[in-house]
Formats: sequence, structure tokens, C-alpha cells
Amino acid sequence: MFNDIQQTIEDKIKAWSAANDIPLAPLKWTSIPFSGEWGVSTSFFQTAADEARAGKSTGKPVPQRAQELAEQVKVQMGSVEGISHVEAVKGYLNVYFETGAYARRVVDTVLASGADFGRGPAKGERVMVEYAQPNTHHSFHIGHYRNTILGEVLARLTEFAGYATVRASYPGDLGLGVITVLWAYDKFYKGQEPAGVHERGQWLLKIYAEATALLKEKENETPEEKSQREQYEAERRELYRKWDAGDPYVRELWRVTREWSLEELRDILNTMDVKMDVWFYESEVDEPSKTIVDELIARDIATDERSTGGPVIVKIDEKLGLAKEKYRTAVILRSDGTTLYLTKDLALAKVKFEQYHVDRSIYVVDFRQSLHFQQAFKILEMWGFPQAAKCHHLSYGYVTLPEGAMSARRGQVVLFKDVVDEAIKRVLAVESEKAPDMTEAQRQTVAKEIGLGALAYSMLAVDNNKDIVFDMNEALSFDGRTGPYIQNAHVRANSILKKVNGQIPNATFQHSMDKHEVELIEQISRFPAVVEQAANEYRPMVMAMYAYDLANTFHSFYHAVPVMQTENEEARNVRLRLVAAAKQTIANALRLLDIHAPDVM
Repeated sequence: MFNDIQQTIEDKIKAWSAANDIPLAPLKWTSIPFSGEWGVSTSFFQTAADEARAGKSTGKPVPQRAQELAEQVKVQMGSVEGISHVEAVKGYLNVYFETGAYARRVVDTVLASGADFGRGPAKGERVMVEYAQPNTHHSFHIGHYRNTILGEVLARLTEFAGYATVRASYPGDLGLGVITVLWAYDKFYKGQEPAGVHERGQWLLKIYAEATALLKEKENETPEEKSQREQYEAERRELYRKWDAGDPYVRELWRVTREWSLEELRDILNTMDVKMDVWFYESEVDEPSKTIVDELIARDIATDERSTGGPVIVKIDEKLGLAKEKYRTAVILRSDGTTLYLTKDLALAKVKFEQYHVDRSIYVVDFRQSLHFQQAFKILEMWGFPQAAKCHHLSYGYVTLPEGAMSARRGQVVLFKDVVDEAIKRVLAVESEKAPDMTEAQRQTVAKEIGLGALAYSMLAVDNNKDIVFDMNEALSFDGRTGPYIQNAHVRANSILKKVNGQIPNATFQHSMDKHEVELIEQISRFPAVVEQAANEYRPMVMAMYAYDLANTFHSFYHAVPVMQTENEEARNVRLRLVAAAKQTIANALRLLDIHAPDVM
């Protein structure tokens, strides 16, 4: 929690080790569970082992030598402000803080830092998080929402942890799926355009489902039906050829309908409070990616089999000398000269590294693309990009409903807009009963905050690698691991602070603390470390779980510990400051989860 105290201790240990020619291993600190005092601990086992390997062994077994080192360091520690005492136990150095001083410092740090509490120091690396990238000519559904909320929260975490962070979207705006919609629109709906941003996007999805049904081979189809289907397929392929050739009519039709999808996407991102820094488009890297293929062939990374009717491939395992199949063979250009997703991802990575100077590139894409990204990252490494080692695929599972899976081709999807509208509607019904004194404008604002918070937390509280069965009733519950439960902790803290008009008194933290106070301080003190962990492991769920634990601890404190009712002025002042610190930490955690922290519910 307090790096300055830890650094002072480390400096003393390093100085002693250098003076005694001891090869000190990196010190790894862990928290000691509270048992009357807070503390941290570090081990000397690695140092003892390194000493033995360096030929400087005293002849004692590693455990015995580790304990001897810990005891010698303890003697040399001397006094450090804020430290109550030091122990050397079984090869570990245990450092304990003065309880009142530690508690006061935790709370004071939160209140002084405010919205910056938990923010990490600048890391000196640039991270690009790529997410919020549904294919155009569709509509934004609940599966797209999982992608977007995961990406946005990861971006918030890396940014807050100290990384320069760039948010990027890479919508798929070409390919057979897009052409399918263009063909059906031009043939059956030409000139029509529904009014409204979301209506247009949803209409394109409807056209896609209808077109897919027309082009699908049916069981027991008649010769006439087969002939019709084959004619439709030929028309679609011809439209694709014209697009690829740059036909002005087809390109303009594509541009106009693409904008309908992007307009809906931008509106949804605005609703989610997501602001992209850069927009890449699949269509923009199509031609440059072909040049990259030529370069990979010239450098003997790729093999050109087009002369014999084959594609351009990269025999990754063979090139790496792997006896056992791992990355397989990747196709990077079809025999007809057209590109694939992999081709364009290589081109996009080059842009990221060379134009945006990205050190770490995070791709938020569903689990079906796992092999694709393994191949892409390995080809980038073979190509000579050191950043390939820090490329990461944040995979995630399906979002399904209690009644089953979704399918865009069949038109069976749950649209994000419908889910949000229903969530807000349900919250409004509850708020009308629970908070009749709210104005209509307040009620609408709070309902939106709770509805969106419930939806966000339901996606973030599940491991990203697991599928989610989305249940609206569970997500909107005010009890258990839900967004509203965490938001309610913030509201309860605010209700206490309103009684003193937000005026937080000073306190010395000399009273005997209740276990609920101790537990709350402990949870608050963990926040900076959780930020670092969630960001460095690329795991939004770590912050989601912490937010629940913090809220749960505060709810227990709220029910068990009197704040305004206590007659002990020092205890009241301490608890008011603790409530203010808890409120701020809950707000910071919620903000990182892209969830609003309401003051009333």
C-alpha cells in the first residue's frame, strides 16, 4: 500500500547485503493477514539459494541460512517511522505497521487523492486495446456488448495503471456477409430507408437474415428453386466482383449503407461512455496487406504455391523447426489473390507498431479466433517485430439466453438496445415505488445508471473465457454479485455523509477499532494493488470481484457499526472519514468498470 515505507526497508536491506557481499534476490512482498496489526512479509529463501549457487555458501541448508539472513537483517533494520516491530520467522522477515498510524494513512491517502486514488505511476509503454468492432451491415447485439465492455474496462484499467492507452475499433466492413446485405438491399429494397439510427441498423440485420435464407440450399428443393438460388448466388458474386473492381455505383451503395451501421455503433458507444481514439477499417488494409504478402515471400517466410493453383502459405511449425504440430500452416493469400482476415491483421499490426508506436497490442475477440491470433503473433515475430511478444488475445465466450443461442444468419439475436431499454423500464418501475420523492428527470437518470450498471457487471463478473447465460432478473437484483448491489453501497455511504453536509472532520485514529472497521480499511488498502493486477494480467474480472468484495464489506460495516449515533466523538470522526474513503474507493472501482456511481437510488 505504501511504497515509500517499503522502499525505505528495501534500501536498508540492499545496503546491508552489498556491505556483506550477499547476492540479494529480488524482494517480493506479500501482505500479512490482519491479526491485531497490519504487516508485510518477504522471504530470503531465494537469496540463500543464490548464495549457495555462487559458491558463497556457509555450508548451512537453505532454510537454515534463510532464517539466519532474516535475523541479521532484522538486527540491522533499526527504527523506521510507521513500523511497530519486525520479526524473523522461518526465513521470512515480517514487518508490522503501527495500527492507528496505518489506518489513518490509508484513509488520509484516499481522501487526499480522490479520483486518483489507486492510479499507478507512468509505465513508459503504449498499449493499444482493439475492441468494439462488429461487422457493419448488422446491428449491435448483446454479444457485441460483451466484447465492448471487456475492451473498454481493460482500456480504463491499463490507463489508470499508468500505461499510455489507445482505444481502437476495427469494424469488419467488407467480405461476403457485407456483400450479401448489399445484394439483397439493391435487389429487393432499393431506395428504402427507415427513419431512426437504430431502426436502420436493425433493418440491415433483417435484410441479412432474409438474404441468407434465400441463398441457403433447402431440403427437397425443386429444380425451379435451385435455379433461382443459383441465380441469386451468381448475382451476389458478381456484386462482390464489382466492389473489388471499384465500381462507383456499388462502392457508393456500400458507403451509404455502411454509414447507417456506423451511426448506430457510435450512438451505442456514446450510451456506454466509450470514446474511441482511432478507427481502423478492414477495407483500408485490404490492398496494403497484399504488399506484405510479397514481402513475406521475398524474405522466405511465406511460400507461394499459386503457380500450381494453390495459395500463399506460411509453414509456421516447419519454419520454427518444431517437430510437434503447434501453429500449423497459415494461409495468408488465396489462390485467386484475395486476402483473408489473417492477411489484414498482419497489415494492421504493422500500422499499430510503426505509426502508433504501440508496445503492447491487445485484441478483444471471441474464443473462436484463438488459433488465428497464435498464428498472427508468431508470423509477426518471424517478420521481426519485437512487439509480437507483447501481443495478447483477450478471448471471451458466447453470450446466450436461457432459451438458447443466438444466430445473426437466422435473425435470432438479442439486440443491445432492446436489452438496455427493458432494463431501464424495469428499474423505473421499482424506483417509482422505492423513491416516490424523486423528480422524473432524476428517476430517468438513476434508472439508466442502474440498468447499464447491471448489464455491465453481469458481463464483467464472469471469467472472460466462460460462456454467459444472460438473465435479466439476476442482473437487476439488488442483492448478491450484481452491479446494483455495488452501486447501493455508494448510495449508503453518500446518505451518511449528507448528514454532515459532506464536511469530513479530522481524526487521530486512536480509538479501539471494531472488526468491521478493520476489514473495511483492509479492503480499501488493497485497491491500488488490484488495479495493477487487473491491468497487468488483462483481467477485468479481477476488478469486478474486488468491487463486490469492497461493497459487501461496506454493507456489513453499515449494518453493524454506528457512525452518527456513537457518543464517542473520536470514533464518530474516524468512521466518517472511513465512510468517505470507502465511498471514494467504490466510486473509483465502479468508474474503472464503466459503471456510474449514483448518489441516490
